[in-house]
Formats: sequence, structure tokens, C-alpha cells
Amino acid sequence: MPDPVHLLIVDDDTGVQEVLRRYFTDQGFKVSVAGNGAEMRNVLAHESIALVLLDLGLPGEDGLELTRLLRTDWKGAVIIITGRGESVDRVVGLELGADDYVTKPFELRELLARVRSVLRRSTPAAATAAPAGEPAFHFADYCLDPLGRTLRNARGEVIALTTGEYELLRVLVEHPNRVLSRDHLMERLHGRDAGPFDRAIDVQIARLRRKIEPDAANPALIKSVRGAGYLLATSVQRRR
Repeated sequence: MPDPVHLLIVDDDTGVQEVLRRYFTDQGFKVSVAGNGAEMRNVLAHESIALVLLDLGLPGEDGLELTRLLRTDWKGAVIIITGRGESVDRVVGLELGADDYVTKPFELRELLARVRSVLRRSTPAAATAAPAGEPAFHFADYCLDPLGRTLRNARGEVIALTTGEYELLRVLVEHPNRVLSRDHLMERLHGRDAGPFDRAIDVQIARLRRKIEPDAANPALIKSVRGAGYLLATSVQRRR
């Protein structure tokens, strides 16, 4: 049998740690806990962690600092946990590269669904889920390869994408020159509708534009359609 997926819960509240540890252990996960940044780094140095559940309201190094650290030095998935009044921090966390967020108070089943959704998109098994020989997406000066989950430019250089950025670009290239609503994109990427104040898709679009647009402030590839959504304004060919 394969080893259980290993989660790391980073929260300074030992009560929350224990509730989450018991719940996810009962769901078949291996679980480690940390109460601060130093403990988090120690676990990551000695364990093979697939996903970090990271509370933003930590003493000392807060969750935003640790999100930035994780996206610099670590390749696993990150779900940030925020309070209801931390909407700005939630957006910043997404801008820094978090894969998803959950707002306190949350239902454990909802958190489990978010964890499983992110893991489906980010685990090595997902990375090899494309059928052998599946054609790549060629658009503008880029090639998006589903088999390796990589994006290369015209010079053959790999452009590093987070899990969320890859999945967003994959949806866009599958529907070129078609307006995709924020709700549709949220459902495909996060398994839920976009609420009236939910900027997760807008943040991921902005991050993706900074990586593939010659001028992110005046995007030519990923265009906004006011009141409707976004579209990839180029032709796409599928070939190896």
C-alpha cells in the first residue's frame, strides 16, 4: 500500500492543532504539527510533506512571511487559514503563491474537501495523470505540456508555475478566445463559486500575467472582459 499523504499543520493554538491532527489522521493522512516558523522549518527539513495548512495569525513570523518563505524554498502545496477580518491578508497570501484559503470558523468537511482538491492538482500522481503522448498546447510563444506540467517559452526555458497557476492556464488554453466567468474558473480550480468579495481568481490571473505577458499592465494574451470574466486572446494548437 502507498504511504499516507503527509500534512503539516502550522498553528500556535494547540487545541486547533489537536482537533485537526485527530480529524485528518482519522481520514487516513499522516499529520505533523508546528506552532511557529522555526518548528515548521524543522519538520520540512526532516519529513516529506505534501501540503501545509498554514494559519496566518502566528506570533513572530506571521503566516504571510512563512508563505513567502515556502514559495521561495519549497515546492509543496499551501492552504492558508484566515480569520473573517483578514481579507487583505488572504489576498496577499494568494499573491504570494498559496494554492487556496479557508476562512475561520470552518467546517472540517469543507477543509478536507479543499485539501483533497489541492492535492489532486499538486501531487506527483496528478503530475503524471496525463495520458502518454498527450499533445502539448502551443500558443503565442509558449508551450504548455500536460505530461510534465511545464510551461516553456520560445527559447525552451521553463517558466516556474505554482499548482494554481498551472491549472488556471490549463483551463484557459483548453478554451481559447472564449470568455470564462470567474464562477466557472473558481469551480474548476477551487471547487466552489466565487463570492462577491472573492478575489482568488483575480489574484491568480494577475500572477500569471506577470509571468507570460510582455507588459502585465497592458495584457495582450489574458484579457479581462468587464462584467463577464477572462479570455485567452490567441489561437492554440495541440501537437507534440
